Amino acid sequence: MANSNQVNEFISAQIAEWPQAAGNFAALNDVKVKDLDVDGMHIKVQFNPARMVSSAAKVDAASLKARKCFLCAENRPDVQRGIEWGDKYIILVNPFPIFPRHLTIPDTSHTDQLIQGRVADMLRLAQELDQYTVFYNGPRCGASAPDHMHFQAGNSDFLTLDENLQGADMQVIAQDGESTLALVDSMPMKVFVIDTDNPETGSKLFERLYAAIPVPEGEKEPMMNILAYSTPVGVRLVVIPRKRHRPSFYGTETDEQMLISPASVDMGGVFITPRPQDFERVNADTIRTIFDELCLSKEEIDEIANNVK
Repeated sequence: MANSNQVNEFISAQIAEWPQAAGNFAALNDVKVKDLDVDGMHIKVQFNPARMVSSAAKVDAASLKARKCFLCAENRPDVQRGIEWGDKYIILVNPFPIFPRHLTIPDTSHTDQLIQGRVADMLRLAQELDQYTVFYNGPRCGASAPDHMHFQAGNSDFLTLDENLQGADMQVIAQDGESTLALVDSMPMKVFVIDTDNPETGSKLFERLYAAIPVPEGEKEPMMNILAYSTPVGVRLVVIPRKRHRPSFYGTETDEQMLISPASVDMGGVFITPRPQDFERVNADTIRTIFDELCLSKEEIDEIANNVK
């Protein structure tokens, strides 16, 4: 197992010996950032051209079959070392960072990106890496490697999610001992929040929520982004149900096109734009459109909450 300080030292060592990663981490010093207020939510927008590889990633079945999996050990660069975590994960430095400290944490075997049965692992990671937010992107919710199970993590002080949840109206819909599952529908983005000090109990509450969320036709699991981070009293898991992969303006051939492919980081409060023209154009209305098109409505969220057993 590893703690935050050990991982911080590991990142520094990898940057010192890996020129590609070093260049991309150094480039973060020059990214542009602007702040938006979206109906009371603090949102940041980052211009980060190095993320084009992720934002424009082709994740259809044919494209995945045609490329080598970059998360499998045999295809990773020789310079990319890792820290084993448990008996089935390895902690790696992400060479295309968004965060000043950015990790990818894949399964050591090549298996599909599916969250069921893994939330306890996610909560334990967030407990141990207490300076980091651990996150999961569903196969069609921002994952650029939907064919290989992985988490990511980044330093928690980067996202605005926790700030936006402070003072939000939390409606508890289920409880297991001291652990709670709550609905937050007072923001433009409707979410569920699990607060727990026990990964197993938190995982059981998640499974109850998971069972209540519809699975779209053709999908193997409900569409969602999930983020977990340590709090003074335990771990908070934020579940963001979704209904669409990318906003309508992503694929258009008109002047309205913007290459914004929202994943957990974006839903966590920092929207990534790999092109300068998109960075300049994004405003509060853009973010509202993304929430409206990608996230579930209040009525859909209420139905899920009512179906939690």
